[in-house]
Amino acid sequence: MGKKEEAAERHSKGFNCTQAVVCSFCDELNISEQEAFKLAEGFGFGMGAKEVCGAVSGMLMVASYLSSDGNLDKPATKQKTYKVMRELQEEFFNKNTSIYCRELLGGPGQPKLRSCRGCVEDAAEILEAKFFAEK
Repeated sequence: MGKKEEAAERHSKGFNCTQAVVCSFCDELNISEQEAFKLAEGFGFGMGAKEVCGAVSGMLMVASYLSSDGNLDKPATKQKTYKVMRELQEEFFNKNTSIYCRELLGGPGQPKLRSCRGCVEDAAEILEAKFFAEK
């Protein structure tokens, strides 16, 4: 099963969008699923306020962890990480025309652009392709 399917399965079990994405990459991050679940909880439903999509937030959390050098004494990877963040957001935007929960889910008088499950699948798929594709 690929990450897209793992994330969708977690989402169907009640994980929020962020949790579904982040928890699908726990093995690669070498963190427990419970730690990831707790860390990501407040980012679902667009940080609880229909802002940046939770699936996008989860995708960016995982990418940041993978991109950072973790050097507390002399951080050197911020610019590289910011570039990765922009690339991933752009890819998600190009696929869905927004990265904002309130726009993706639509609302009064606004069309629904993508379902939560679809956003979760897209975010996991984009991450897997960026960091774990066969080279």
